[in-house]
Amino acid sequence: MGSGRGIRTGLLGGSFNPAHGGHRRITRFAIKALGLDQAWWLVSPGNPLKPKRGMAPLPARLRSAQAQARRAPIVPTAIERELGTRYTIDTLRALKRRYPRRQFIWLMGSDNLAQFHRWRDWRGIARTMPIAVIARPGYDAQAMASPAMAWLRRYRVSAASFKSRGRWSAPALVLLRFDPDPRSATALRRAAPDWASRYDGSRMRDPLTHHLIISPEGI
Repeated sequence: MGSGRGIRTGLLGGSFNPAHGGHRRITRFAIKALGLDQAWWLVSPGNPLKPKRGMAPLPARLRSAQAQARRAPIVPTAIERELGTRYTIDTLRALKRRYPRRQFIWLMGSDNLAQFHRWRDWRGIARTMPIAVIARPGYDAQAMASPAMAWLRRYRVSAASFKSRGRWSAPALVLLRFDPDPRSATALRRAAPDWASRYDGSRMRDPLTHHLIISPEGI
């Protein structure tokens, strides 16, 4: 891994309602483009910017993520529930304290960059760790014109330059572009509203923490 370099870990947060091949594809692309050792999927107990209606139980979403991550350097986790954090800024700071030997980079799609300025302490997020933005069809123009991008633009670095650095610093912004992937969780839910029923059982072990995950409904 190189002298003095920590374990390079990408963090991709989301509802994963459900996880799908698009998540896997963009994550593997980011791992290769940024020279990461692995990536963690932070399966959110609850996204403050998304409605609760239609949200499958956490164990089902975590199981779907585990199925998609199989045989890849991807670790799905519901560690946010254990940390007791609700907002991304709190989660990222807690992870840096808990895993000081890792170098983290926040991964997000351009759809999130378009509304990044609405996130709690978004400048604090950018100062906590580097950010890599992955292009998504239909959102690039909004992302490039967003208030957050106006501030982040000055910290932009190329993927090649970022990959070759021994240690990372923040703020840093890397824009990643590759062949678009049209898959979405929304479309999958429309096609199979009862998708969560495929993942029988109301509990599972978190692949990262190994702690038991039980749905709040107890079902």
